[in-house]
Amino acid sequence: MTKKTRVLIAGAGPVGTVAAYRLAQMGIDVILIEPNSHCPEDMRASTLHPPSLDMLEELGVLDELIADGLKAPVYQYRNRRSGSVIALDMTEIGDVVRHPFRLQCEQFKLARLLAGRLATHDHGQILFGHRLLSFEQDSDGVTCHVESPMAVETIRCDYLIGADGASSTVRKWTGIAFEGFTYPERFLTLSTDYPVEAHYEGLANVSYMSDAAEWCVLLRVPGLWRVLVPSHEQESDASLLSDAKKTAVFNGLVPDGAAVQTHHRTLYRVHQRVAASFRHGRVLLAGDAAHLNNPLGGFGMNSGIHDAWNLTGKLRDILLDGGHADALLDHYDRQRRTVAKEFVQAQTIRNKAAMEADPGSAKSAQEIHMEKLAADPALRHEYMLQQAMVRSIERQAEIL
Repeated sequence: MTKKTRVLIAGAGPVGTVAAYRLAQMGIDVILIEPNSHCPEDMRASTLHPPSLDMLEELGVLDELIADGLKAPVYQYRNRRSGSVIALDMTEIGDVVRHPFRLQCEQFKLARLLAGRLATHDHGQILFGHRLLSFEQDSDGVTCHVESPMAVETIRCDYLIGADGASSTVRKWTGIAFEGFTYPERFLTLSTDYPVEAHYEGLANVSYMSDAAEWCVLLRVPGLWRVLVPSHEQESDASLLSDAKKTAVFNGLVPDGAAVQTHHRTLYRVHQRVAASFRHGRVLLAGDAAHLNNPLGGFGMNSGIHDAWNLTGKLRDILLDGGHADALLDHYDRQRRTVAKEFVQAQTIRNKAAMEADPGSAKSAQEIHMEKLAADPALRHEYMLQQAMVRSIERQAEIL
């Protein structure tokens, strides 16, 4: 027996759940499928920027996320050798944004919150333990073959959204190229409940630490500090995940790295890639399935949420208001792919380069730039609007 729905979404991460719940709230029948038995507990993304907070407020979930996260109106750039600290206070852009802070809240908390609400919505359904195998599309819709714990099922939909991550099955079946590059080094993320803040006066919940030897990022979420560091290309997985590496990383931050206990150690490749198209007929890509970038600045999850918001608005115009599908979906592709290339890719590459100090210098390029911002309110205001992704949303609106 073939199930039918207006929209089928593959992938119950933050992008897929935002898209599914927003469609359901609009009165559009949606099925969300996820191969795991629950929303994946991915520890990579934890920062939500002001435009994303506006969207989540419209979905009616922001207050609950704020209660489950930490506000970070101030973020810092610190030099571990010189001890210098440059702080940026997002209340300075309160004249432009409704929520002048970053919210530090792990992405799985957002996904699980929305999945729970979707499961009880009249227009929503979530199927865990269901994996998309293949699909065929025609002029009227998409026929999807989905593996469940008991059988291979068929789901017929008007539109299919691939929000199924970097290794997207949806993208691979379309044959869309995933253009870009992979950094030679990997990134290591460690989490700990050790009180790192006890060793730094006024340590912000988001702090970028650099010196001539190595940079790292300190991000605080409720109950834990998350530390992100780059690795050397020649280091093995076993070495990077070892106690010795953990101790070496924390020795650069606190007096006794050996005393630090970790809750997670995650190693991953870092990519800068954008799909050649975000649309293949009635099949759409969003989030990591459509674009990947390094994590410096916290743009990955947020830009995926912005994809979902843009796309669901256009599907509403098509399915409820009789809008011209080709024109609207081509517009989605132009807007979001342009933003991914011009803003997200370019800005994250600059952010990474800025953190990497010249070995002959005591200061990173970022620190030198921050000193200029500290002395110039107008430059500082513009920089924070860029880093808060306000300018990327404005750029999207300009694209016809």
